[in-house]
Amino acid sequence: MIILFVLGYAFIALEHPLKINKSASALLLAVVLWSVFALFGDGFEHSEIISHLGETAEIVFFLLGAMTIVEIIDSHQGFKIITEKINTTNKRKLLWIISILTFFMSAVLDNLTTAIVMCALLRKLIGDKHDRWFFCGMVILAANSGGAWSPIGDVTTIMLWIKGNVTAMKIILETFIPSLVSMLVPLTIITFVLKGEVKRPEAIAKSNHDIQISTKQSNLIFFLGVGSLLFVPVFKTITHLPPYLGIFLGLGVLWVVTEIMHKSNSNNYSKLNVPAVLSKIDMSSILFFVGILMAVACLQTAGHLDLLSKSLDKIGNIYIINILIGMISAIVDNVPLVAAAIGMYPVATPEMIEVNPELYHFAVDGAFWEFLAYCAGTGGSLLIIGSAAGVAVMGMEKIDFIWYLKKISLWALLGYLAGAGVFVIISKFILHTYTILLNINVG
Repeated sequence: MIILFVLGYAFIALEHPLKINKSASALLLAVVLWSVFALFGDGFEHSEIISHLGETAEIVFFLLGAMTIVEIIDSHQGFKIITEKINTTNKRKLLWIISILTFFMSAVLDNLTTAIVMCALLRKLIGDKHDRWFFCGMVILAANSGGAWSPIGDVTTIMLWIKGNVTAMKIILETFIPSLVSMLVPLTIITFVLKGEVKRPEAIAKSNHDIQISTKQSNLIFFLGVGSLLFVPVFKTITHLPPYLGIFLGLGVLWVVTEIMHKSNSNNYSKLNVPAVLSKIDMSSILFFVGILMAVACLQTAGHLDLLSKSLDKIGNIYIINILIGMISAIVDNVPLVAAAIGMYPVATPEMIEVNPELYHFAVDGAFWEFLAYCAGTGGSLLIIGSAAGVAVMGMEKIDFIWYLKKISLWALLGYLAGAGVFVIISKFILHTYTILLNINVG
């Protein structure tokens, strides 16, 4: 199964030279892995597929809803409110503006939604495809870094927060600086790669010249759409329901509003209603997401990820373990990796720490859990299919896997290691302070 996964991964990575769509490779990979496990594996149960399909569907429906909302805003020219305020065409200045905006937006929304929004925004700011790819690559890095330090910014941080391994304020205070460093290092390097000015695309496509949208309508759809995305974490906190239901709530509201808005204009209605917008969604990227997540889920069910976690446990050093988990999360989904780590290491109680002070790392808000949030959140940036944000941007912009590997991955690795180094220094200082205080109390 591991050999098959590596072969399938190679087909995905070599999509353009082989001229085989990555979605086809991902779907075949998922089916072949589950077939092999069902025919030759021990302990296969049909309920396992249903369980993993449910988890995958939650992410896919969230992605589909978020992409539709963004497409509705885009179709109604809602992003003009931002693009008109970004006047600079200097590549370096624009890169810094986009990256910092993405970093903080990701902490409030989440890295997936933010990447989709910023990718749509960049289409309005940059006409040249290859220039836009550099910016999209930086959006992936900034979105993942911004999501890592927020309790609602990344699915793995959400897991640790909900499970009680970390608290909201502590995770913000102790991972913000490392996450910021992980973004600033590649941002600074890529700044020197980009030179000159960007060329803006045409404001309105020729096929849309006959569509009449007032500024009031554009602004209404923009604020309603962005407000819907911002309301998702609030909805989840209040109702404890999955985020995709919050996205569906926002999409349903937008759908009703656009139906009412365009019912008196048959031309607008036929081109701007939600069914017309849905036809613009790239379904191949959605199917790719299904395939790759179900393939990794099969490895998890077969026990390969659990064996991987136990192998890492033999290393002993919590910092090295987490750094490796982050790197591995660029290849396989970080969610099962983090879930396996949570299962392997129980949260240390104060009584356990008194007996063995080394267990301080595994207490609530301990260094292990906080570093796990950082590494699992930012490590996915090393490859374009290593995170939900990367997969979404890859689907929207058709970014080549090999191009990202050559142009972005090295700088992402340097940023990842730099942020990790900063975290270790901060953690060692906190542990040293804790040890001194403990000795004072004992004395």
